[in-house]
Amino acid sequence: MPTIDVDLAQFEKLLGKTYHGNMEKLDEDLAYVKSEVKGQNEKEGTVTIELKDTNRPDLWGVEGLARGLRCYLGLEKGLREYSLGEKALDIYVDPQLKNIRPYIGCSIVKNVHLTDTIIRGLMHLQDKLDQTYGRSRQKTSIGLYCLDLLKLPLYYTVAKPSDFSFVPLGFSEKMTLTEILQRHPKGQQYGHIVSKHPIYPLLLDSEDKVLSFPPIINSNDLGRVTEEAHNLLIEVTGTLHQTVLNALTLVTTALIDRGGKPFAATINYPQDEAYPQRTVLTPDFGSKHIQLNVEYTNRILGLQLTIKHIVELLLTAGLGVAAVNEDTVDVLVPCYRVDVMHQIDIVEDVAVAYGYNNIEPLWRDLPTTGSQKPQERLTNTARELMVGSGYQEILNNTLTNPESLFTKMNHKPTPTVEIANPKLVTMTCLRNWLLPSLIEFLSVNQSVEFPQKIFELGQVTLPNETQETKTKDEQWLAAATTHAYAGFSEVKACLDSLFGNMGVIWQIKPIVHPSFIEGRTGGVIVNAEEVGVVGEVNPLVLEAWKLENPLAAFEVNFERILELQRKNA
Repeated sequence: MPTIDVDLAQFEKLLGKTYHGNMEKLDEDLAYVKSEVKGQNEKEGTVTIELKDTNRPDLWGVEGLARGLRCYLGLEKGLREYSLGEKALDIYVDPQLKNIRPYIGCSIVKNVHLTDTIIRGLMHLQDKLDQTYGRSRQKTSIGLYCLDLLKLPLYYTVAKPSDFSFVPLGFSEKMTLTEILQRHPKGQQYGHIVSKHPIYPLLLDSEDKVLSFPPIINSNDLGRVTEEAHNLLIEVTGTLHQTVLNALTLVTTALIDRGGKPFAATINYPQDEAYPQRTVLTPDFGSKHIQLNVEYTNRILGLQLTIKHIVELLLTAGLGVAAVNEDTVDVLVPCYRVDVMHQIDIVEDVAVAYGYNNIEPLWRDLPTTGSQKPQERLTNTARELMVGSGYQEILNNTLTNPESLFTKMNHKPTPTVEIANPKLVTMTCLRNWLLPSLIEFLSVNQSVEFPQKIFELGQVTLPNETQETKTKDEQWLAAATTHAYAGFSEVKACLDSLFGNMGVIWQIKPIVHPSFIEGRTGGVIVNAEEVGVVGEVNPLVLEAWKLENPLAAFEVNFERILELQRKNA
């Protein structure tokens, strides 16, 4: 769980409430935002707070923590809105950044009165966001600058590692970008993010002075913020556009809560389909609309709340209400609540505002007996039949990446369910077929004795707009065999044995599939519907996975086959 050290006097000032050293009362109030007091340093006047809700980055600073509590404590009500001043800055983005670190967001906040305590708090928030929300600066990194030292407009550009030099923060001598990666502590820590590219990103002002070398380090000349700075520039660079905008919003709103006045920046992107649009105005303080169903809310919470009561609870939770219909509420989610993705998140806020202790426990009167679903019995039968045919069952991760699903499989990309905040570059989406997982398994087990025969009866996830989650999980079956003489006949015989023992009547017809060899590939037909593929795997696929022996495989939509069998029964 993340922890933050909060200056108690600053916190009480922002919150508008004094605790007079009563940490028990503070701990009680912090429960509204899933936090608790973990310690107090009376000498320094700080409190260590543990944040149990790791999905709320808006709470990772003293400003956001105070903002999140004010409504629950009755000190404020409803949506806190932020207005943006006129455009005060242009940033021009170099097209060569497209495959390096393509996105940037900026804002200007004027008339901020900084102290050493406030600066340390901002640096703490910046570091928390960089390390967690920004995935150790790989997805986003944040920089703050004294605006009065800069010559506008700004240029987000690139430079060769040895062609550009500046004095990095904390040093007194100029270094090339290569030297910074080798000698500066931040370069040693984060250099791997950019070192794989032939050119590195740079943020310059109109006099070609360096603001920063993202995501490594600011310059010592323009990138140092002191108590004398009253007008600040905030910039965020990264690889995901929405994540960059979210991080910018979190830092900018924190400074606005300190009394600053925000102004917009226009990001001028190159003419390229990789970018959302040609020009983007940042930051975006617009509220997000989410429809909250009253019946759904009561069913989840086990309550009988009226729509009027729900509206009051939403306002207590710091949310807004745009419209009230007969059975739904159009909820306004503030710009800093980047954690809200679905109405279930709103339901949780309603529950917190209502009070968990006010919800009476309900002991479910449920039978203690159960039985296996018929579908599971057939699934287990299929597993036993595959094992009986000499195949070993494996269980792979459902998370994978487009390179494994498509590039290495010589297959044109098809729609997948992508992860918004992946922790690993090798796990960025959910698989939409099984065979790549099997081949990847074989590619890392080539030292095992041949023949190798494996199968998986597992879950794939497909985009489906008709479902509430916009996805659908299905059970598919895939098998692969690899050895010196692996071929079509062997794997077809296995499939024929499986279907024969399960009473499935099937046919095979010639088809073309890019992952298989043309002329040695067949479509699996059940009840005149194509439900899978069987054949010998394309040598291009074997080469991509560095497999030396031939490989034959089949993959079928097992769940669909069972549905077709039930219709014919």
